[in-house]
Formats: sequence, structure tokens, C-alpha cells
Amino acid sequence: MTAAVIRINGMALFPWCVIGLYKRAGKAATLLPSPQKILYKPDMNINAPKGLVDPAGASRRIRLATYPPSPSLAAFVDYFWVVEWDMRDRPPEVQRVLPYPNAHLVFDAGRSAIHGVVRGAFERQVEGAGKVLGVRFKPGGLRPFIDHPLSRIVDTTMPLDALLKCDAAEAESRVLSQNSDAGMIAVAGEMLVSAAPVPDPRALLAAQAVAAAAADNGPVSVGALCDAMELDERFLQRLFSNYVGVSPKWVIQRFRLQEAVWRLSHGGAVDLAALAGALGFFDQAHFTRNFTKLVGSSPLDYWKSQRAAK
Repeated sequence: MTAAVIRINGMALFPWCVIGLYKRAGKAATLLPSPQKILYKPDMNINAPKGLVDPAGASRRIRLATYPPSPSLAAFVDYFWVVEWDMRDRPPEVQRVLPYPNAHLVFDAGRSAIHGVVRGAFERQVEGAGKVLGVRFKPGGLRPFIDHPLSRIVDTTMPLDALLKCDAAEAESRVLSQNSDAGMIAVAGEMLVSAAPVPDPRALLAAQAVAAAAADNGPVSVGALCDAMELDERFLQRLFSNYVGVSPKWVIQRFRLQEAVWRLSHGGAVDLAALAGALGFFDQAHFTRNFTKLVGSSPLDYWKSQRAAK
């Protein structure tokens, strides 16, 4: 099997770990439903992808399923995700992937690792066939498992045994030898429960701050996020560096642009000037520059490409 790989400073990273997903409830956007409100069923697919630049094309070729964590892991984990693809009868394809402020634990044959936040948008090539299990931690959720700030692993990886209380090769083999999503999730979940620390209140605070930044009509500046969270800016900056790995400004900017991608790829006719204003950009030109830099095409060209793909 051949999996897609991206490289940053020579470090191989599995690109699915930068895919972001979050569930929309009415006008509010939250990272996931409260664990107390969702029944744990390993066969439950709880979300649709939000982070692929070309979801219309990817949905025809790639299976992406997400599953809620068990209650014992809900303080740390957003969800488990499974990606499966078979491109053996097709030429390799390239997808552009947008980053989210989450660390991931990825079980991928020969490349299993703990991934820190990846800050840029990346193009990834998909070829061959494969299946991967990932664990998306809540913002701040990985920090209680390790002994250093998350900022140290931004754009890079750590070995599995830095987190799990077992040999990395053994852990990978045990998970990937399962023949179902539920089986892989059960084995990986047991390993995480065995390694789980005491929940950290500051990790929860970091997750709440990121959720506030992700909300529709949420803060569009660090100062506004501080006001919403009733936190001092220096404290918020230190909290994000330690528990999330990236700055509050980075998180706010990425969520604004990800929301733009989502609306342009899933909506009908669109008023770009109104969209720019709704997302807090100074004007349409400011929005277009930032969008093009991240996505690789202008908002109008991107909207046209997604309409044509459906």
C-alpha cells in the first residue's frame, strides 16, 4: 500500500492529520457535541469533512469516517477518524488540505506517530490503497500526556511510545491488524485509557478558547477573544503556546478562512463582499489575498471549481 505524504523541513507527515472537522448546530459552530449527549457506538459516523479544499472530488474516491470517544477519553479526545482509499485503478491525485489547531495520534503502517499542529496548507498526493486510524485530540488534550509544551512539536512529530505505555511497533501492529473500524478504535482506545493522565483544567480552558474562536460570528481579533474568555492577553498567549502549540491570532485567522472555504464549497450563489464582511475581513481585497494565499486560488475561482465538480 502507498500512502500520501507531505514533508516539512524533511519530516514526513501523514496529511490526513491536518484535516479538520467540526459539527455545526444551528448558527453555532462547536468542535463536537458534548460527550454526555452522544451515545458511544463504534459504528457511528458523526461528522462530514471540513478541511479538504476539494470535498466534492474527494468524496467520490476516499472514505473518511469519524467516531466519538468513549466517556473515559472524552476529556482529551475529540474523535477517532478512519481514512480508507483505493486509487489502484486511477492515476495519483492531489488534494489541498487546510490546517486545524489539533494534535493527532496516527496509526499508519511504517509511519505511525504523534503529530503536532501543522500550520500551513498543504498539497498531498493520494495513490495506491490504504487505511489509517487517527485520534484527534481536543485543543490542549494532548498536553497532559506529555512533559513539554505543544509548541515544541508544531510542524513535526513524536514517536508513539512518547505517549503510549507500550512499544511503538507493537502498538501499530495491534491496531492495524484489526479488520474493522470498531476493532481498531477499541484497541487504540484501550491503549489511550491505560496512558491517560488526570484531566488538566487548563487544557479544558484552552479547548474552550479555541471553540470560542471557531464560533460563527465569533471574535475576529485576539483582543476580542480575550474579552470573550475574560482572560488577560499575556495569559492567553502562554496558554495557547503551552497547550495548543500555536498563537491565538493564528487560530482565529485559520477559522475565518476555513469558514470561507466551507461556505464557498457548500453553498449556492455567493456575495463575496458580504462574505468578507461577515468573516471580519477589512474588505473584499483583504479577504481575497488571504484566501488565495491559503487555498491556492481566488474565492471566485474556487467557488466555480466546486460548482463544476458537483
